[in-house]
Amino acid sequence: MSFAVQFLRAARLTLVLWLITVVIITLPMLGLARLLAGAPAEGSLVSRQGVVVGSRLIGQQFSSGRYLNSRPMGEASLAAANPRLQQRVAAAADAWHQLGISRPAADLLLASASGADPHISLEAVREQLPRLVQERGVTLSQLEVLLKQNQESPITLRTIRPVVNVLGFNLALDRLTAASSEGPKG
Repeated sequence: MSFAVQFLRAARLTLVLWLITVVIITLPMLGLARLLAGAPAEGSLVSRQGVVVGSRLIGQQFSSGRYLNSRPMGEASLAAANPRLQQRVAAAADAWHQLGISRPAADLLLASASGADPHISLEAVREQLPRLVQERGVTLSQLEVLLKQNQESPITLRTIRPVVNVLGFNLALDRLTAASSEGPKG
């Protein structure tokens, strides 16, 4: 058999396998996922004024003092004895101390297992509320109501305690301060 015949046979086999694995198996599965899961299958993207600002499933960093800050992002799989983990936790604790939080919640110091968890504990949120009151010019009671509205229960099996999606809370915070800055219309 010549090289050209073997090459054509291999090319045909590659094309057939590609059609089976991509077209016949994968595309119907993607369509089924979109039909059954909807937004999660598309990444749970969140838009504001037609612009994608993040995902409800993937954590993102917020560096402005006007926003709720999330857990640290980055290497999550470091052993407890690893000096890099100890340095990273010490640096995070130092940063929180500078913001006036003397004993930050553990989830503000440690990355999640995936390194991109979009949720933080109620304790971590409450520690940041005084800063948000000062930065946003809203009352603590308004933020407590907002926290209650954005709290996700452990029924979702993500955690054993209630958590808050940081992006969702920050978008609600923007809506709250936009509404309070407009004031009553009359």
